[in-house]
Amino acid sequence: MFWDREKYQLIDLTLPIQPFMPDIVGYVKMTQWNHEQGARLNSVPTGINPIDFPPGPPFYEYHSQAWEELTLATHIGTHMDAPWHFFPTTENGKMKAKTIDEVPLEWCIGNGVVLDMTHKGPGELITEEDVKEALKKINYKLQPWDIVLIHTGWDKKWGTREYFEAHPGMSREATLYIIDQGVKVMGIDAFGFDRAFKVMGEEYKRTGDKSVLWPAHNVGREREYIHLERLANLDKIPKPTGFVVVLFPIKIEKASAGWVRAVAIVEKE
Repeated sequence: MFWDREKYQLIDLTLPIQPFMPDIVGYVKMTQWNHEQGARLNSVPTGINPIDFPPGPPFYEYHSQAWEELTLATHIGTHMDAPWHFFPTTENGKMKAKTIDEVPLEWCIGNGVVLDMTHKGPGELITEEDVKEALKKINYKLQPWDIVLIHTGWDKKWGTREYFEAHPGMSREATLYIIDQGVKVMGIDAFGFDRAFKVMGEEYKRTGDKSVLWPAHNVGREREYIHLERLANLDKIPKPTGFVVVLFPIKIEKASAGWVRAVAIVEKE
């Protein structure tokens, strides 16, 4: 009724989940059963001999459905961090923090805004001034409920050591500034929303300053917001504004995060 495939196109902003994909928070374990193995699995609940399942192409044996079983953390792949990930409460203790199944779906679709941060180098902070300058370059004022996408270009390094250990990240001040404009949802195409774990750890050991550890995540203790990590293909969105983003997370009860198939809906030229 509303969708017009002749007028709009979809851009996938999601990284794939792959078996044994390297990650700081653990590996993805995936067991796969092919169609013949699926027949053996289905024989148990149905009480049917596998040989009675329909055959496949010539010279193939009995076939049924293929299956997969995965073991992975909710923070692997393109995912949304719920407020519960940041702290048990938000708004300075005034509210219980939402788990991923409690995040309103209305938050997860909205007008997208891409902010170009591709000039930021390894381990650098994205500052409030960086955000203001990026908005100035596109002549745009953030609106309530916009979904802000931070484009670092770091997704192109996915799978490398540098992707995990050296990416730039958001500062506390930049995160607060975006929230102050009425934004609830933002995301980044780097491994994490804050700077790389290794970068933060080395700075803390050098300075003893705890404020350098997850400053953007810790904003969630004071202000209710959500962010996405490990987005991809932000460079494929043709314009920095004038498109819609869809970011629905998997509904996992009482979880701190959920995997997302992130999509931009853009008008065809």
